[in-house]
Amino acid sequence: MCKDGIMLSRRAERNLPPITVAMTGASGSVYGLRLVECLLEAGRRVDLTFTLAAESVLEQECGLEWREEDPELRRTIEEYFSDDDNLRHYSRMDWMAPMASGSSVKRPMVVCPCSMGTLAAIAHGLADNLIERAADVAIKEQRPLIVVPRETPLSQIHLENMLKLAQMGVTILPAMPGFYNKPAQVEEMVDFVVARILDRLGVEHQLVDRWGE
Repeated sequence: MCKDGIMLSRRAERNLPPITVAMTGASGSVYGLRLVECLLEAGRRVDLTFTLAAESVLEQECGLEWREEDPELRRTIEEYFSDDDNLRHYSRMDWMAPMASGSSVKRPMVVCPCSMGTLAAIAHGLADNLIERAADVAIKEQRPLIVVPRETPLSQIHLENMLKLAQMGVTILPAMPGFYNKPAQVEEMVDFVVARILDRLGVEHQLVDRWGE
């Protein structure tokens, strides 16, 4: 087990499909970063993509200047996560990326954090970038799709879009940390949400104590 509580089994995980992690312009980019970190620590391959708005949020909230026009972006991301083997970044307009087609290997997808704009686009079958197209593929191919909305308050439009996706089999997993484990710092609140995502993905972890244990 690594220091962050992720069960390491890299050899056994190598044959599993990559997990697509998409970050959008909603507040809460730390959830997406932590999710990628935990997946990599668990030996899972990760395909990362993010929207233009996510670039601004990453800079404002985390001080990361990740710009797709930067020719060194891939190296920058690999250095941030200390992984140049299991991590791949795809441009938001890369229509040749594997997750953009139903003929690619079956892979789970997580949109974390998920803005209300991206959620609406997914709910209504719009596909103007790789994230929306990949989510569309996940739905039509009946692949695991998890969206992690981070917004408050929620309007009727937001709720209707979430219900629409839930009825299609999409997992709606809001970034709502619990407090029964008495978190003492922000990182523990982040891990609470990330742990729930990992549970849905079937990735073993020990980020939080199990209820009743």
